Amino acid sequence: MILCDTGPLIALLNANDIHHHRCLAALPTLIGPLRTTWPCFAEAMYLAGRSSGFSAQEELWGYLGDGLLMLHRPEEAETKRMRVLMEQYRDTPMDLADASLVAAAETLDQRRIFTLDKHFYAYRIHDQHAFEIVP
Repeated sequence: MILCDTGPLIALLNANDIHHHRCLAALPTLIGPLRTTWPCFAEAMYLAGRSSGFSAQEELWGYLGDGLLMLHRPEEAETKRMRVLMEQYRDTPMDLADASLVAAAETLDQRRIFTLDKHFYAYRIHDQHAFEIVP
């Protein structure tokens, strides 16, 4: 399992995306399904619909149906942690999707993340551990 941010999902959906080939090449090196959060999935749905319409959104739904992607559902403590993280990284700034991934990483004890977002070089798991970023 590896956590997955919005950027790679959009890149995988769109062959014209500048990161498409890099993300596609990274997929076979990833063990297990990609795991994302509801905020990231919602963000990806919005961006996919805006750029490519319903067909891209339908493909994203297909990722769930095919088992390529799983949704992580946060517990109450994780939701509270997201708020703390957004305050802590407000100068970065950290959005809800990023906060949800950091909180999920803490809960799942997962350091690897599939992302194109450079902010994850600054974010720390439990305020100490760096992410292992793919690609």
